[in-house]
Amino acid sequence: MKIVICDDSLQDLSDIEKLLLAYQDCHQGIYLDIEKFSDASQLSRKIQENKLADIYILDMIMAPRTGIDIGRQLRNLGNESAIIYITVSDDFALEAYDVHAVRYLLKPVIQEKAFEAFHYAIAYTKTKTDATYMLKTREGLFSIPYSKIEYIENSSRTLRVHMTDGKILNSIFIRGSFDEEIAGLANDQQFFQVHKSFMVNLKHVQQLSRNHIVMESGAFIPISQKRTSETRNRYLSFISEYYS
Repeated sequence: MKIVICDDSLQDLSDIEKLLLAYQDCHQGIYLDIEKFSDASQLSRKIQENKLADIYILDMIMAPRTGIDIGRQLRNLGNESAIIYITVSDDFALEAYDVHAVRYLLKPVIQEKAFEAFHYAIAYTKTKTDATYMLKTREGLFSIPYSKIEYIENSSRTLRVHMTDGKILNSIFIRGSFDEEIAGLANDQQFFQVHKSFMVNLKHVQQLSRNHIVMESGAFIPISQKRTSETRNRYLSFISEYYS
């Protein structure tokens, strides 16, 4: 779950991040990828580049761009990400609802109210986002959005899920075959098994060669000889449809 916090107060930015991390610690299986901005203009540029998050926690009053400006930018793009506003005053509540904010929190933010807002925003997001892959780990059950998976490898009877943010999640020992474990992903056009031990997300392929793939992270993924032709055809078909 990708979450962006934007506040021109570094202290408030840190406080909200701590609340998010505390919420994550209290809810096993929830994975929060947090990105912070103290400059709303910088965040605006990221949005223009289509680098989007699932949830935005925005300070209402910032200069030169306000949290409302960011909210309107998202909605004008047709983006339905959950927005939580935080502010020192409730004078702007109506403006927050104009951009369909899911919650409106007053500073200083109380943990109980923050947790309720996070819980609601996450539930809201799950109804709007893509499918998820369920991974059993020693830490608990993780629900991973397909879009956050770069590739999955089978290593000594455990699954290593490589995320787009560079993190790696390891499963517990798997009893079934690798093919059985990734069967759900195999039904999605963005995923393809290029090797008996590797499933890749075609959205994150940077380069395709005859015997290997280079992912956006720089990882080299081998292509088995018997899958060379099928991998090439599948990738070309995917990018043709995806970017048309």
